Amino acid sequence: MPMKRFVAVSLAAATLGVLAVGSAGAADTAAAPKKRVEVLELKVENLQYESVDVGAAGPSQGDMNAFSGTTSRDGRIVGLGGGTCEVVRIEGDKQTSQCVITARLEKGSLTMQALWERGAPELEMAITGGTGVYKGASGTASYWDIATPDERIRAEIVR
Repeated sequence: MPMKRFVAVSLAAATLGVLAVGSAGAADTAAAPKKRVEVLELKVENLQYESVDVGAAGPSQGDMNAFSGTTSRDGRIVGLGGGTCEVVRIEGDKQTSQCVITARLEKGSLTMQALWERGAPELEMAITGGTGVYKGASGTASYWDIATPDERIRAEIVR
């Protein structure tokens, strides 16, 4: 089954939870600003998907999937984005891809990346940065039920 996956998150969804996190060292607490963690849980809808086979017929290193779609919360669309997954390793029946996603949000964008084994039902991605209010963001984004109508994401964004 071709992998279809997309994530986007929205500030509107941040109402699901916000937690303040401080510095671990007491001496650093006064000097270091506190960071916020926004926890977002959203449904993913894949709208466009394309698979490109660059080598011989069948799986090969360099094959790529490109995808885009929306996310929603309570039936309302709250984000748009897309990305690519490129096969970087084949070992027997196992295919590992490097996946990169950009999520466009109301007040900025987030970027995410991870290695993913094709067919795995879950994926945890690193949040690698952002723009706007998400400038300098980090954290994780976890996906379940990838490439199904029940696909969803939980993002923990540190900024």
